[in-house]
Amino acid sequence: MAQLYFRYGAMNASKSIQLLTVAHNYEQSGKKVLVFTPAVDDRYGVGTVASRVGISRDALPISEETDLFEIVAAEEPQPDCVLVDEGQFIGKHHVQQLVQIVDKLGIPVIVYGLLKNFKNELFLGSAALLCEADKIEEIKTVCVYCNKKATHILKFKDGKPVYSGETIEIAGNDTYSSVCRTHYYHPPVGTK
Repeated sequence: MAQLYFRYGAMNASKSIQLLTVAHNYEQSGKKVLVFTPAVDDRYGVGTVASRVGISRDALPISEETDLFEIVAAEEPQPDCVLVDEGQFIGKHHVQQLVQIVDKLGIPVIVYGLLKNFKNELFLGSAALLCEADKIEEIKTVCVYCNKKATHILKFKDGKPVYSGETIEIAGNDTYSSVCRTHYYHPPVGTK
């Protein structure tokens, strides 16, 4: 039975490389996958899923107007699995479309993404996924300052931690760090 999976973790938890591995495994078995990624994430080019380890692949970009159900339903032959990267950036309506893909088409959907932003608030896409996913799985990583599990994202501006501002600013390790709760609220002085 097809299900909607939400696999979340902090930055550098290996979410994108896991998506790429799942896609590879399906395709090595002669199965078809469709891979989507939000168009807002243009770090490696619009429509590209890339891991920090240097592996990437093309994906279908998701904009506000994209109808994921319509795209998947029109595919011939139907895909065996649908994969979505950076799920925190999709809209609630996209999550409902993913639910339809699972429930009406019987195709499993696996979404990878962040749970919370640097303000320690749920992303809208992640909140919708938490409400609708059949299975929710955490992908763990460690704090950049200690060996505790990273549960928060710390944002830096001019070398100082910031806790307010634009919610979405596409950037990498030079701007954001995955940290434990202790280091989120009390980051070491002069760390970035």
